[in-house]
Amino acid sequence: MTPRNEELLYVLLWTADTLMRPTWRNLNDSFEQWAWRNRLSRRLAELERQKFIERHPEPDLERVVRLTAIGRRLALGGRDPMTQWSRTWDGWWRMVLFDLPVHRTNARQQLLRVLRRNQFGYLQKSVWITPDAAVAVTGLLGDAKVQPDALLIIESRPAAGETDAEIVGAAWDFAGINRRYDIYERFVKQLPRATALAGWARRENALWKAAVNLDPMLPIALLPAGYRGREALQARKRVFAQLAGGKVA
Repeated sequence: MTPRNEELLYVLLWTADTLMRPTWRNLNDSFEQWAWRNRLSRRLAELERQKFIERHPEPDLERVVRLTAIGRRLALGGRDPMTQWSRTWDGWWRMVLFDLPVHRTNARQQLLRVLRRNQFGYLQKSVWITPDAAVAVTGLLGDAKVQPDALLIIESRPAAGETDAEIVGAAWDFAGINRRYDIYERFVKQLPRATALAGWARRENALWKAAVNLDPMLPIALLPAGYRGREALQARKRVFAQLAGGKVA
């Protein structure tokens, strides 16, 4: 997806009163000063072909543009936080263990990128962990072949008195994650001036992504005390609602 189309998805999310229902009328009223209005029809048509949006005529609303579930997830930074937090956990951890030989450096780097990109927890250099089902893990690993002497996925539970909270604390940097959410919340407390709306929006989106890209968004049962993600999402919803209503500093 091009950066301009990704920005447009972000705009559609922003202008929705309930984060689900952006309309042509809201788009025109809220973003008259945005350059994204130029060639909007062509870009919306491209997003529709990619199934990121859907359009339906409805009475008194001209034409309604809705984000699909895929489009909404992408506009939210790649994952829907509420869906992530509300997913069930069966009490088992999935550990990815690997020992790839030196001549397979590219495969090792590719595997590490996949693990980091999908917010696996880091326990040791070659030991990573997630609460998600093994079938989901193998799906993420793609072409990487599970071989006992090189790459292994194990389902396990702590057996030496370790708590799940201790595992979470060791595997993810929640102090760093919370700092990023705090930076985000401080930023959105101040609404932008109308003349600085575009720059403010890009900064807001960048700060949000900086936090969520590090956040594993664990199931609620595993979230540590003091976790700031849910409060930050509520702050984002509030500022989106204000801006959708035309409020600026």
